[in-house]
Amino acid sequence: MFALITSLFLACSGGPNASTETQNTAAEESPKEVFSESQQVATFAGGCFWCVEAPFEDLDGVISVVSGYAGGKEKNPTYGEVAGGKTSHRESVQITFDPEVISYAELVDIFWQTYDPTDVGGSFFDRGTQYESAIFFHNDQQKKVAEESKKRLDQSKRFSKPVATPIIKFTNFYPAEDYHQDYYKKSPQDYYAYRKGSGRDAFIQKHWPELSTKKYPAPSKGELKKELDELQYEVTMEGATEFAFNNAYNGNKEDGIYVCVVTGAPLFSSKDKYESGSGWPSFTKPIDARVIDKPVDRTLGMLRVEVRSKLGNSHLGHVFNDGPAPTGLRYCMNSAAMKFIPKSEMQAAGYRDYLWVVD
Repeated sequence: MFALITSLFLACSGGPNASTETQNTAAEESPKEVFSESQQVATFAGGCFWCVEAPFEDLDGVISVVSGYAGGKEKNPTYGEVAGGKTSHRESVQITFDPEVISYAELVDIFWQTYDPTDVGGSFFDRGTQYESAIFFHNDQQKKVAEESKKRLDQSKRFSKPVATPIIKFTNFYPAEDYHQDYYKKSPQDYYAYRKGSGRDAFIQKHWPELSTKKYPAPSKGELKKELDELQYEVTMEGATEFAFNNAYNGNKEDGIYVCVVTGAPLFSSKDKYESGSGWPSFTKPIDARVIDKPVDRTLGMLRVEVRSKLGNSHLGHVFNDGPAPTGLRYCMNSAAMKFIPKSEMQAAGYRDYLWVVD
């Protein structure tokens, strides 16, 4: 057991020669397309920063994710100092994002699913204050969103213990050494061995539902041509738009979730639905931003952000920055791209794990 823990700790630290062996191994990446000039920052701590960084990397609207050290008094700390417990910093990640594409609330929703928020005194086998979790809020709005999200998660009783992650005012952030950045790409074997060996993956799999192509496979276009009606096919596969007001879910006020009509993957909760006056069902945020893509759409002579079902590779609608608090976003969806599952039928339909997002 000691040998296993030692080897995994070295994996987390990158090993004694990591700074010289891994800095230049990452492939050159093409820059992400930026939709607007708006930028905000979110800072989270959830134990080993490699494992918190990776889940945010490929989200549309996320401009950059940097591993580093936050919340301590010491200036310019090194990894050796922080990991050795010689500072008051926590291993953290700082996310720069475009709030016109993805909201802070969506990032917080994902953050809860990357670690054990009930763990006090560390994270999995990484013990000490340097591995304790935290949400560092940058303004009053972020504080409010984080506090409400934490309260809702706690009330869901997903965990046997209360959510312990503190919500702390942001003070500082220092980027970690280069070899720690994008470690999941530079040393994937060590990264995934660490995730598995530390118990992080097992904890996440136990407490959060699977969202994958294996669970929600997408039929072929030929199959969809037979399974969907004409409007559903034109909207999802050809990017058409249904008529405003004359659609199935614009006026729907029943509790439940909206799932992808192609795969059945959960997309939106009635809890986040509101009357926008647009004539299409509108939501402030998705259930999980990792199941949707938001490419920049330049068709029809306009500049917009399209919303697509990632698992279904299907068109859903568009997202606009004229929505209400807490996100400021309006996910304007086509009813034809979704199927509504009433709360009373969710358990029988296989969506029991999502009842808490409706309550």
